[in-house]
Amino acid sequence: MASARLMMTNRAGKDELGDRLAGMRYYEHDKGPITKFSNWTELTRKQFVDRLVEIAGTFPVVPEEKNQDQKHVSVFVHGFNNTWEGSVKRYDQIRSDLYDARDLGQLILFAWPSNGSAAGYLPDREDARACAEALALEFKDLHDRLLAMQELAAKSPDPARACRAKLSIIAHSMGNYVAQKALAVAARKLNSPQLLTLITQLAMVAADVDNDIFQRDKPQDSDGNLMANVCYRIGALFTGLDQVLGASAGLKHFGTRRLGRSGLADRNNVWDNVFDVDVSSVIKKTDVHSAVFDSPRALALLEQVLRGVDRQHLVLPAEPTVTQPGKAA
Repeated sequence: MASARLMMTNRAGKDELGDRLAGMRYYEHDKGPITKFSNWTELTRKQFVDRLVEIAGTFPVVPEEKNQDQKHVSVFVHGFNNTWEGSVKRYDQIRSDLYDARDLGQLILFAWPSNGSAAGYLPDREDARACAEALALEFKDLHDRLLAMQELAAKSPDPARACRAKLSIIAHSMGNYVAQKALAVAARKLNSPQLLTLITQLAMVAADVDNDIFQRDKPQDSDGNLMANVCYRIGALFTGLDQVLGASAGLKHFGTRRLGRSGLADRNNVWDNVFDVDVSSVIKKTDVHSAVFDSPRALALLEQVLRGVDRQHLVLPAEPTVTQPGKAA
């Protein structure tokens, strides 16, 4: 059964969504082509959250020993240089190929006002930072709703009341900077709690953020330390083949390598819930910056990260065997 198509957005626009920042709005797609904005029905914030609670309520109850099978309510945060049409196409592809095909649960699109052009890189970073407060509130509210379900389950002998969903994030490219700033804001709103899980799994794909962000010797109130506090696990998927992130680090003169291109700066000096995986061997070598989403083997690896497979037991899927004409497989 196909999952719902759901979107949160702070892109401005009535008949179409552009690259200007606006207040957060909520939508569900219910008819016709997904790239036609009029085919999305606007919901109130309460209707949107109630819809998610309704969807999560249909997920099966999973025993503790099968925790990796528990379904997710996930948020996909797209990258820079994305129009709304481009972001919704990518969202729907991930929703179909990963969440529906692999029965992972429900994916939500967060469409932020990226400029949709390579020249808009620096303005996009400013927009990404400006999105932090609004997205932090969404993460906190979703978490509170799921936590309320969990607390209700703990007080009831009825297994039907058990918490049925994890809250996770897939962030791509500069969407990781959006997630970074939002999670840091959320941690501060929660008074930087220790050992409180706001997000179960954060999957950072081609992350356009500093590769030393999670170093343990950073200040206690640094973004990376705050993120590590509120996420149960953080996995960064990287490849040195990513020329887009090479340009980000070099031409933009940030002075620090990009996490999505170089991996963690020092794996021996990061929080123990943070790890990285080189995906070079499992991606297609075209459009490398987005290749994790277009490569079946990379999607299989991303699924393992989201399900919470221990980093020591992640399996890089093998290359499919190609049968030569006239020969048995």
